[in-house]
Amino acid sequence: MAAGVQDRNERAVEYLHLLRTLALELEKAMKAIVQNCQPEFEDSVSNQQMLSSRLRVLADELCVPLEAGNSAPRTPRDDDRMREIVDATEALQKLNRRYAALLKYSSRSVALMVSLFASLNGQFPEASGSRPKYQTWSCRM
Repeated sequence: MAAGVQDRNERAVEYLHLLRTLALELEKAMKAIVQNCQPEFEDSVSNQQMLSSRLRVLADELCVPLEAGNSAPRTPRDDDRMREIVDATEALQKLNRRYAALLKYSSRSVALMVSLFASLNGQFPEASGSRPKYQTWSCRM
């Protein structure tokens, strides 16, 4: 009985550690994007994939209830750990939203730059007609 509870506690501690590590990886990826450092970004994405896979496995394992005879009463320490996991999850969700926004706007910026430099002389095709065609350079952020 105690072995099952102890194993579950160890998995919960590992889960919490992985949540915090994943948050650090998101920060690392955002920093790499800002600094335009592709190798560091790719390394972080790879680490994020590994961490996410392990988190998924641990979450599945932790969702399985202990056998009826192996359940132990909850302790204040269990409640504290659960609160830490909830807090870490909320922090990770906030970071994930920032990360998604950064990726979205970075992608949009790249698309704008591609559009700007699509023409070697800086002119874009305009509607046909007698009005003059002006060289235009613009970027909206």
